[in-house]
Amino acid sequence: MRRTGIAITLAATALALAGCAALTRGGSGDGSGGDTSEGSTAKLGRQWIQVDQGKATPSPSVTFGKPGATPSTSISAPTPDPGCTKLWPRTDWRVLIPIEVTVGKGSVKVEWPAQFDSNYRVTAVPQQLVSGAQPEPVWKPVAAGTGCTVTTTITGLTSGAPYIVWLDAPNTGRAVDGTRHLYSGRSGVIYPK
Repeated sequence: MRRTGIAITLAATALALAGCAALTRGGSGDGSGGDTSEGSTAKLGRQWIQVDQGKATPSPSVTFGKPGATPSTSISAPTPDPGCTKLWPRTDWRVLIPIEVTVGKGSVKVEWPAQFDSNYRVTAVPQQLVSGAQPEPVWKPVAAGTGCTVTTTITGLTSGAPYIVWLDAPNTGRAVDGTRHLYSGRSGVIYPK
C-alpha cells in the first residue's frame, strides 16, 4: 500500500515538472504546443479554451401595458325571475355571490340574490387578532327563498368591532359543462353600530 502511494506521488511530480520544463524551454503557455521558434515543425494542436467576444446585455427598460376601461357597476348574473327589479353590483361573477350588508345595533342584515333554489348559511367572522387556535364561526342556516332575493339578520355582534360576513350556498349544483354554480359570497370589513 505504501509503495502504491509513493509511485503515485512520483508520477504526479514527474508530470508537474515536465509541464514546467516545457514552459521554461520557450513554450508560450498558450496551448499552441511548446516551442514556437521558426525551426519548429511540430504543432500539438489548437487552444483548448475558446473565448468568443460577446455583447453586453442591454439594460432593462420599463414597459407599460395598454390602458383599458375600468369596469363599472352593472347587473351581475341574470336574475332567476323576470319580475325581479333589484340590480346587484358586479362581483367576480364566476366566484362570489354578491351580498349587501346593512349594519344595525349589534347586528347586520344580509341580503343576496336567490341562487338555484339552494339552502344557505351565513356567519359574521370577527377580525380581531387571536393568538393560537381560531374560534370556529357560528353559522346561521337560512332556507331557500321563493322570491328574487334572500334576507336574514345576524344578531349578537359587538358594536364597533370589525367583522366580515360570509355566505355559503352548498347546494347550488353544477352547470351543463360541470362547473359549479356560485356557492359563496363575502362582504368587506363592516362595523356594527
